[in-house]
Formats: sequence, structure tokens, C-alpha cells
Amino acid sequence: MPAPKAEIMDGAAMNRALARISHEMIEQIEDLQNAVLVGIRRRGVPLANRLAMLIERYENVQLQVGEVDISLYRDDIDNIPDPPKLSGTQIPVDVTGKTVILVDDVLYTGRTARAAMEAVIDLGRPSAIRLAALIDRGHRELPIRPDFVGKNIPTSRMERVGVSVMETDGSDYVALYDGAEDPA
Repeated sequence: MPAPKAEIMDGAAMNRALARISHEMIEQIEDLQNAVLVGIRRRGVPLANRLAMLIERYENVQLQVGEVDISLYRDDIDNIPDPPKLSGTQIPVDVTGKTVILVDDVLYTGRTARAAMEAVIDLGRPSAIRLAALIDRGHRELPIRPDFVGKNIPTSRMERVGVSVMETDGSDYVALYDGAEDPA
């Protein structure tokens, strides 16, 4: 992995951002008992689990947590030389009538969020879909905005934001990288 251009968040800052997001969810979602957190694979899944733990700690409400694999919903799937390996979508409850909160590490063009919404809607008709992102880096190509954001980071299209989480990468941090390729 290339050296980062700048560190955006360390583990403590990530934890503070997640705590803030969880408090915003508690304040804004009227019926937490009817909500489900759905992490977008890969790093959205551990973030969704952490948000569920924080909400349980603060409100004593245990949210169901699922995960969504958007591989087959990508709008560029025909342009990928190697077909994606499916990890599977696993949501432990019927999403019909639920408030589904999609959780992702970085919101960029909005295409991943769109694909995740389609995957969820294929499973049922939620009463609402909300979006939480640890980092919003701008450059939207679709009319999608997050409901809950840990940090807004203005970037150029020639920069990349890399998120590492303890559960999959061994440490928590967010860094900015030069170059067009994802660092992770």
C-alpha cells in the first residue's frame, strides 16, 4: 500500500465520529425498534456493527444488523474483466416496513449507495432507506446524499480516501492518498 498523503482520522477520531452518528440516528429515527442497520460490504459491515453496539449502549435498543453485497447491482458489471465473487447478502429480518439504514465507509459518486438500495429493495419494500457514511468525499454522480456523516472531506478526483477498520485491517484510521487507484 502506498504511503498516505495525510491522515484524516485516527482510531479515537473514528470512534467519536461513530458515536456522533449513533446519537444522530437516535434523535432522527422515530421508531428505532423498527430499524435495521445494513452494512455495505466490506468495511460498511463492521461500521454497522459498531453503530448497533453504540445505539444499544446509549438507548438500550438492540438493532438487527445485516450486510449487503452489491456486486451484481453494479452499473459497470459488464465492463469488469473478472466477474465479482459474491459474498452474499445477509439481512436477518424482512425489510418490508422497516427503516433500513445503509452504512458505508466512504461516499463518493453515489453509485455504491444506489446499488445497495436496489439490492435491499429486491428483498422487500422498506418504509424508508437512510444512508450513513463515515466519510463523504463529494463528487456525486447521482442525486444521493447521506443522512448521517462522520466527516466531510473535500477531495480531488485524483485522490483516494482509504478507511481501515480493526475488524478487517488490524487498525482504525482514515487516510488520503494520491492516485486514481484505491489504496485498499
